[in-house]
Amino acid sequence: MNTNLNITTNTLYGDVAPNILNAAKKIKLLVCDVDGVFSDGRIYLGNDGEELKAFHTKDGFGIKALGCSGVDVAIITGRRSAIVANRMSALNVKHLVQGQENKLPALIELAKQLSLSADEIAYIGDDTPDLACILHVGLGIAVQDAHPSVLAKANYTTFVRGGFGAVREVCDLIMQCQGNLDNATGAST
Repeated sequence: MNTNLNITTNTLYGDVAPNILNAAKKIKLLVCDVDGVFSDGRIYLGNDGEELKAFHTKDGFGIKALGCSGVDVAIITGRRSAIVANRMSALNVKHLVQGQENKLPALIELAKQLSLSADEIAYIGDDTPDLACILHVGLGIAVQDAHPSVLAKANYTTFVRGGFGAVREVCDLIMQCQGNLDNATGAST
């Protein structure tokens, strides 16, 4: 009987299978959706048309620390929002694609621009518009409260819900697998 099939490694958030750890070691680019990933998926609309979103500072620190560790970060989102542009600018995210309902072509173009293979990319999403990207990359990630069809196909599901530190969890996982977690620096923005 081969007992190696059930071997896991404990990370900060829980036990993770070796294939996930091996995939995370190769990551050079983390691509994130926004609504349901960086936020809890709710959009607050005011009487005067203003739009509000809540972002978690843990995710902000994770993105900054991941960038400092040498892993690039990109955003591909189906909506357009000045709030997202401002937040990602504050986090020094260089690659921001908004208003892209069909996200896979944007992901493929970004990989081409950065000369990266699919195995060097992780993608985190929460709903069916993210599924093609999740299936295309080396490490396809669903947040804990993602749509069931996404949960069924992702390589990895976060222990944390979207908008509550799921992005930080992924950043920590990548940095831990690449030996950079103890060097995480930045500000909780």
